[in-house]
Formats: sequence, structure tokens, C-alpha cells
Amino acid sequence: MTTDHPSAYCFFQDLAPRPPLDAAFDRDYLLYAIRGALRVSVAGESWLLPPSFAAWLPANTPISVDIDKPVTTCSVLARPGLCTGLPEKACVFQMSPMARQMIHYCKDWGPDAAHPAQAEGFFLALLHVCADLAVKSVDVKRPTATDPVLRKAIDITEAHLAQAITANEIARKVNLSERSMQRHFQMDVGMTWSQTLTQLRMIHAVALLAEGKLSIIQIAGYTGFQSLSAFNRAFRTFAATTPTKFRKALLD
Repeated sequence: MTTDHPSAYCFFQDLAPRPPLDAAFDRDYLLYAIRGALRVSVAGESWLLPPSFAAWLPANTPISVDIDKPVTTCSVLARPGLCTGLPEKACVFQMSPMARQMIHYCKDWGPDAAHPAQAEGFFLALLHVCADLAVKSVDVKRPTATDPVLRKAIDITEAHLAQAITANEIARKVNLSERSMQRHFQMDVGMTWSQTLTQLRMIHAVALLAEGKLSIIQIAGYTGFQSLSAFNRAFRTFAATTPTKFRKALLD
């Protein structure tokens, strides 16, 4: 980036599947997924970034971006400190319809494009909107562990979300007793294995809801719920709203 770039600009791009890419930017970075989904990792924490979600990445934050399917992003890079209301640490949050409309409106204001006179004020307003959204969003952070055995257990659990998998089965797959695995999950992951399973299922449900291709009852099945009512109860606990209302808010 050169010093003659504007204080904030938009970056619109189509990205093909690729191995994890490590990067850091000398600007505050608002990474927004329009289509497709990607995974963003920062300092051992990992978030799913489905359509209609954005990641806030403060300047000079080392990140890793993993793309396993084609994705379209529309991002804003801003001079550090342009908006002081945003978190000092990386986070992921749900974009409101207004925020999505704003970022679409300025998508052609690239680093080398001519910007209208109101561009800086517009970007600042967008970032202030995002600052409000960042403090009340649904948590799509993937559970993580420092212990490689528990990381393997989480990976196996995630690979079997549609099945009626049990803690005992996962424990056997990683050569632990169920009691020992449960104790280590609570100590390392910060939640029980059952809570980890639910969190992974809800994150997957959010991604499927954002795609807008499957019915709610199909999503319930793909995320391992035996009934629509059980899925609705779990999702309401997770997101404080129903899956139907959540998807409507994403796709409006």
C-alpha cells in the first residue's frame, strides 16, 4: 500500500479455493463475504465467515484465511484510528441490511479510483455502524484447544455433525476415556464436549441459513437434529431468534 491512497477504500474481489493464506495489513481491515464462506483465524482462534458476516481485523493483525469454495468479498481498508469505536481485537459479526447496502454502495471506491467528496465521511459512517453491530452479534467462533488430542476430537466432531455422535464414540477415536476427555474439554476448550458439539452445529446452521438454498427442516437434518422443534429450540438459545427470522434478516 502506498501513502497516497485515500484514508479508506473498498476492495472487491472473487477468490478461488486455495490453501490457508497468512497475511497482515497495515490498515484496519473490514472483511465482508458477499457470496460463499471462508474461515478466518487469528492467534489460535477461528471464525466462520458466511455470507452477510464480516470480520473486523485491526491493523497489523496476523491472520490466516482459508477458502475451500469460491467466495466473493467486498472489504474496506481504512487508515488506523479512522474510527475509534471499533474493537481493538479481531472479531466477527453479522452485517445488518443497512451495513450491507452501504458497503455495496461504495464497492467501486477502490484504492486507485476517483472518490467522491463525501467518501471519507461515508466510510466513517459505515465503520461506526459496524462498531454498533460488533458488540451484539451472534458468536460464530469455532471452539479451539491447545491440546492436539482435543483439537483432533473437535475436528472429528465437526466431521460428524449430521450424525447422532456421542462423547463416548469421540473419546474412543482419540484414545481417551469419556470421563478424561470431558474433563480436559472443560479445562482447555472452556466448555463441555456437548456444548462444543452444539456450537459447531449452530455455526454450520448459520452458514447453511446464509446460503439460502435449503429449507429449515433440511438444515435441521444436516446439523444432526432429530426434529425441527429441537433445532428451533437450540437455535433460539444460540441466536435469540428463530432460524426463519435469522435467515430473513440475513437475506433481506
